[in-house]
Amino acid sequence: MNPIQEYFYRLNEPARSTLLFLRKKILESDAENITETFSFRLPFFKYKKKMLCYFNFSKKHKCYYISFYHGDRLDHPQLLQEGRKKFKILLIDLDEDLPLDVILNLIDEVKKFY
Repeated sequence: MNPIQEYFYRLNEPARSTLLFLRKKILESDAENITETFSFRLPFFKYKKKMLCYFNFSKKHKCYYISFYHGDRLDHPQLLQEGRKKFKILLIDLDEDLPLDVILNLIDEVKKFY
């Protein structure tokens, strides 16, 4: 098993299926240019080999989030900066429907900075 597969395998449900679904949608949104790597023990998504976003778990909020590079340039009410310089995060509530349109739109916004 590669490190990315192992990362998702270790997650409990419903986090595993939610993040796997989100992973699939992100990769499919621009299959030619978005790639996946494993850095800092986290799955990272890159656009044309430049940082785009990644998944992580917030101990403060006790939930998973997607963090957007160049988030400091994004203006969206659901994004939290919380002292980060280049990133903003979007919390993922596993008990609610995923804001898939919002996530894909934010990814498109970040891609415009490259």
